[in-house]
Amino acid sequence: MRRHLNTLYVTTEGAWLKKDGANIVMEVEGVERARLPAHMLESLVCLGRVLVSPPLLGYCAEQGICVSFLSPNGRFLARVEGPVSGNVLLRREQYRRTDDSARCGLIVRNLLLGKVHNQRAVLGRALRDHGETLAEADRVALSHARERLRRISDRLLAEERPDTMRGLEGEAAQAYFGVFHHLIRVPEPALHFNGRSRRPPIDAVNALLSFLDTLLTHDCRSALEGVGLDPAVGFLHRDRPGRPSLALDLLEEFRPVLADRLALSLINRRQLGERDFIRLDNGAVLLKDGSRKTVLTAYQERKREELRHGFLEEKLAVGLFPAVQAQLLARHLRGDLEAYPPFLWK
Repeated sequence: MRRHLNTLYVTTEGAWLKKDGANIVMEVEGVERARLPAHMLESLVCLGRVLVSPPLLGYCAEQGICVSFLSPNGRFLARVEGPVSGNVLLRREQYRRTDDSARCGLIVRNLLLGKVHNQRAVLGRALRDHGETLAEADRVALSHARERLRRISDRLLAEERPDTMRGLEGEAAQAYFGVFHHLIRVPEPALHFNGRSRRPPIDAVNALLSFLDTLLTHDCRSALEGVGLDPAVGFLHRDRPGRPSLALDLLEEFRPVLADRLALSLINRRQLGERDFIRLDNGAVLLKDGSRKTVLTAYQERKREELRHGFLEEKLAVGLFPAVQAQLLARHLRGDLEAYPPFLWK
């Protein structure tokens, strides 16, 4: 089994990253601020105005450490990586499968079954852990949403057309995010959730969810490239220039558990509050610089936790789950597995 390694996030404006032997060194205004052995890393993410030396870029490519550049608010800009792993036959099968509606639908169905199951699990966990403290109307709303998601899962099982399945995904999102505000247990008006908004996020909760989605997309993309799949050619998300469609496919199963639940924990435990967000002139809401570090630390800690993987029937670090699911998808495309087994959180 692959060993879980760390992702190094650099958020210091004006930082200069360079190579010193087998170490990555960060300097700010000529002063060394940090040093980390490269063998501990699987990826390096630079947010904002961070500079990386050419020797370090080359070294990372040789060592299989991908280097990603994001804007200060988490928007993907560029990625540097070494030779693509895997063989061309796997990718050719991936491309053939996406063009075959019937065979593509089998994968789309299981991806969405995993997503809807995990959305139900998030709502169920809230009812189990906090049901006694919730108002009656909140409990009823959450219970009705869980039942609606269950019915959508049943309809997915009977459906064969990918486009219809995508429509059912939209229904599931409406049911799930329609009650998401009941999961937020702090009274601050600035942290009220009025529905999902992405481009741009128009409130604090959406800003946090979008930032976590960006981090998770990076991990899913790295996992897919690690097994030789093309992250740009998806099954659920159709091809679009510049979009990592397959990474977004894989993200869907993990979003409720790794992004949504972490966002709720950070808010409900008051690790983040109104003070941690800033509103721009165009109405967009973003995390402040220092608050991004709080989120990154919590995300890394979450990835070190262990959960039991239902298909493999063994406990693994959460950070390994995208790599496991990418490997299972590759095995299915090669014909080693009859169907793609989605990640189901219990």
